[in-house]
Amino acid sequence: MNSPLINQTLPSFDELIHLAESNPEGFAQFKHDMCKEMIMSASEEMRDRLWAQQSHIDRVVDNCKNPNHANVVLMRELVSQMVKFQDVLEGDSCEDQERSSAQIIPLADWR
Repeated sequence: MNSPLINQTLPSFDELIHLAESNPEGFAQFKHDMCKEMIMSASEEMRDRLWAQQSHIDRVVDNCKNPNHANVVLMRELVSQMVKFQDVLEGDSCEDQERSSAQIIPLADWR
């Protein structure tokens, strides 16, 4: 069963800046709540993957020195993901090539 689509409304950019500067914990909670709402609106099949992706993004951002550094690193991550996506769509994935040449051994035979 698919969850209903949601329409999130963000405060203005200036309001978000003010919140981030004046109340970093409140900003972090706001971001978490918005992400949670969006992830929970996704299909059940996608939620675990989306939580994993959000966890990865949070870890990447936590290691950044400032917001500009975070933007550069996240852009790099996005480009990397888009290249992987493009490779899969075009059938150029190295993983596919490795899989096709792998020998598959049934578990019963492996024991």
